[in-house]
Amino acid sequence: MAMLSTSLSGPKSATSYCAPEFSGLRRLCPNSNNVNGNSHSQSFLLFCSPRKPLKSVVAMAGTGTFFVGGNWKCNGTKESITKLVSDLNSAKLESDVDVVVAPPFVYIDQVKSSLNGRIEIAAQNSWVSKGGAFTGEISVEQLKDTGCKWVILGHSERRHVIGEDNQFIGKKAVYALGQGLGVIACIGELLEEREAGKTFDVCYQQLKAFADAVPTWDNIVIAYEPVWAIGTGVVATPVQAQEVHVAVRDWLKNNVSAEVASKTRIIYGGSVNGGNCAELAKQEDIDGFLVGGASLKGPEFATIVNSVTTKKVAA
Repeated sequence: MAMLSTSLSGPKSATSYCAPEFSGLRRLCPNSNNVNGNSHSQSFLLFCSPRKPLKSVVAMAGTGTFFVGGNWKCNGTKESITKLVSDLNSAKLESDVDVVVAPPFVYIDQVKSSLNGRIEIAAQNSWVSKGGAFTGEISVEQLKDTGCKWVILGHSERRHVIGEDNQFIGKKAVYALGQGLGVIACIGELLEEREAGKTFDVCYQQLKAFADAVPTWDNIVIAYEPVWAIGTGVVATPVQAQEVHVAVRDWLKNNVSAEVASKTRIIYGGSVNGGNCAELAKQEDIDGFLVGGASLKGPEFATIVNSVTTKKVAA
């Protein structure tokens, strides 16, 4: 297993935002007089200076409902998906969680017609504009026609295998939102980028491409998925995930608005499973998960959905 540093550097490019720096487990800002007098940027991580939750509430930094998505990727057959849907239909899921699954395109109709209404349907990709002479693409209009409510955009496999860049992904997000689909906007760094101290640089650039393009954040969920953790079995530690989530929320506060930073759900993806989800979910700025391989197992996916219970703490 590769050794991964928890020390991440802030962006090196000039912006109006005083980016926080992380030194070990403590979060510091070299300039205390940052934009808008943001004292939040000087706070410690959760275990150093926890925000006090009220009794019997879900302890989350944001105000949105816990969100869990299952990305089935290019997996499944009619037979295996029938079994998976049956398992999901029989699972007991916590009520205070938004749950979506993203089947392969060819199985969306099968899943939509057999899955109970508790779980919404997402697509794994969409075209950048209205449909037409674009061989192999799927339009947002077609996705809506099949009953999709969400679409995953900017996933690392689309970025690093297919070659989609930040601006193209931003344009996709604009079109999907404009046609009424929610967007699960993926960001995350490669292993070499993390080891070079560029985690924040990469995530901020990817966030900026969305921010420069979208007219509203009302129907966007951000999924932080470090590429080195996707499908590798190597999961970011709760501390590693939390510190990036905090940085993302601060970036939204300083570059979009405090309201957007509070309302936008920031979920984690990267080898999430039934064994590690509870510890990850305890982190205050982790608002849910985008799950890959474990979402193909109904009972395990239910366990991940129900990890929201670890956030329900007494004061």
